[in-house]
Amino acid sequence: MDVFNGLVGEQMRIMEKLLYLQGELERCEEIEAQLQILQKETELKEVQIEIINMKEELKEIQKIFEIQTEKVIRVYQENELKLSSSS
Repeated sequence: MDVFNGLVGEQMRIMEKLLYLQGELERCEEIEAQLQILQKETELKEVQIEIINMKEELKEIQKIFEIQTEKVIRVYQENELKLSSSS
């Protein structure tokens, strides 16, 4: 009976260790999932910053384009006036 009780006691210790390790594994997996979410959030923030920068660059390019367009129109009109005046 002592052998039996010893074996049962050992089984109980192994079961406790098993349950502990399962709990720790679940905890670590939850942390891993949270870290993956945080990494995705970090990546999202990086993409959002890139989008903001691109929008600013786009605004600057649009301004330059508008200025160039106005200049082209002005030069064209001036040339037309010169040609009309020459005739």
